[in-house]
Amino acid sequence: MDDEFAKLIRRVNQPRVVIDNNACEDATVIQVDSVNKHGILLEVVQVLTDMNLTITKAYISSDGGWFMDVFNVVDNDGNKIRDKQVIDYIQSRIETSAGFVSSRRGTVGVMPSEEHTSIELAGTDRPGLLSEVCAVLADLRCNVVNAEIWTHNARAAAVVHVTDDSTGCAINDPKRLSTMKELLCNVLKGSNDLKTAKTMLSAPGVMHRERRLHQIMFADRDYERVERAGVREVEEGSSRPQVTLLNIEKDYTVITMRSKDRPKLLFDIVCTLTDMQYVVFHGMVNTGKVEAYQEFYIRHVDGLPISSEAERVRVIQCLEAAIERRGSEGLELELCTEDRLGLLSDITRIFRENSLCIKRALISTKGGKANDTFYVTDVTGNPVDPKIINSICAQIGHNALQVKHNPSLAPKPPHQETTMGHFFGNLFKARTFQNFKLVRSYS
Repeated sequence: MDDEFAKLIRRVNQPRVVIDNNACEDATVIQVDSVNKHGILLEVVQVLTDMNLTITKAYISSDGGWFMDVFNVVDNDGNKIRDKQVIDYIQSRIETSAGFVSSRRGTVGVMPSEEHTSIELAGTDRPGLLSEVCAVLADLRCNVVNAEIWTHNARAAAVVHVTDDSTGCAINDPKRLSTMKELLCNVLKGSNDLKTAKTMLSAPGVMHRERRLHQIMFADRDYERVERAGVREVEEGSSRPQVTLLNIEKDYTVITMRSKDRPKLLFDIVCTLTDMQYVVFHGMVNTGKVEAYQEFYIRHVDGLPISSEAERVRVIQCLEAAIERRGSEGLELELCTEDRLGLLSDITRIFRENSLCIKRALISTKGGKANDTFYVTDVTGNPVDPKIINSICAQIGHNALQVKHNPSLAPKPPHQETTMGHFFGNLFKARTFQNFKLVRSYS
């Protein structure tokens, strides 16, 4: 009865989205008002990030039964959203997403597809792992149409979409799927894996790919730091995200995060909090040229703040991992060429033969063209010798493979002390959205 009543309330009170290009000088302002439900913040942020919009500021309030959030967004070039069709599409997507009533928990972002088979992989990271996975798929005549691969803290996770090379459709033959799963598991167990390698196949119907990657790595406990001999440790200090927690008045746990700014940072954090069953009641996001500051007032879905030291440490570790997983570690290489069966296997084999380690990869194909991005280091985690890169580009083709970004030349964020509760006095002297919206300038 409670569930049916909640559905009725949402149908009567449809989400309201207002998109304003006059309220802010340098960003488009998107205001979302809706009946509150668990996961709604993630759904809205997911819509914005899926459209490659950058959230420069955000003001969040969802106390009580109502969700009232404001997002300042720009496009990839740092400009306001001016296109009327794009604005209408954003409004329609958010209203549809925020108004959707799911009959299952944890189904935010489910996107059914009959076009491909989804493969989920998890295991210990090692040089050449992606090359071995791609070789197996090529031998099985599976064409990789889309994929995303993350590595973090000696663990690797991937969501790979493949089709049958002969039909161009999803693979449904149970025997073939079983063979694929067995061979991929053997690859993932190729080293002395202290944890169980995991391979899962599904066709059709897959969850939002990036959210699924967070869930895979979280389940694989990549937030627990490990040391590997000969591998460069992540630099301590200002390059590491700073996450602090504090309980106030036994009502909320306040999370303060300061880290290098990057695309989809807010999505990664909100995704992790949602999947850990925490609710953001109030919050703010403020980004600068290179650094992002975020402050959230949270409680567990049971209504309680974080109550133990073990839980506090775990939340900090998980948020640090969420920030770091998609960090652009390594040299960014972009491949643009005609797609064919085995292309990815050949490219990753060349990387492996030249002692490159793939830290992260985004694979996509459209209209017969492959457009892939790789972030690479040497096998010890250090920058790659430019001579090796030139040799690889010459082997693959300078027009096909190009260097897009070198993080070693990028400016590093200035080190600043994080003061816990820096915004307490202004933001939450009173727990009202009116107070919250009045704070418009930050240091």
